[in-house]
Amino acid sequence: QVQLVESGGGLVQAGGSLRLSCAASGRAFSSNTMGWFRQAPGKEREFVAAISWNIGNTHYADSVKGRFTISRDNAKNTVYLQMNSLKPEDTAVYYCAGGLLALATMTLGEADYWGQGTQVTVSS
Repeated sequence: QVQLVESGGGLVQAGGSLRLSCAASGRAFSSNTMGWFRQAPGKEREFVAAISWNIGNTHYADSVKGRFTISRDNAKNTVYLQMNSLKPEDTAVYYCAGGLLALATMTLGEADYWGQGTQVTVSS
């Protein structure tokens, strides 16, 4: 079992940056595909980014491509989401997720583990 705890959310002005962190417990972290999702008020949860467990292949939603970067440090059991050029429409609760699944599967919304979420608010 893997437990996930996000941090790094907050309030930022449009054009600013934030870095989210997701600390994982459990020995299986390095074998898990990891990703980030978000859910804005009144909207369904949507995929943001994912990174494979082995060679670090990544995939991004079109809405964040070129602005967000996902990375992982298996030695620290941590996955990051660097968010630059933030827009008001990026405002949402961001969730870390992981699982023993393919990268492509996670992009469809699947995950075995979920964090509790961290709020990101971008003001205009």
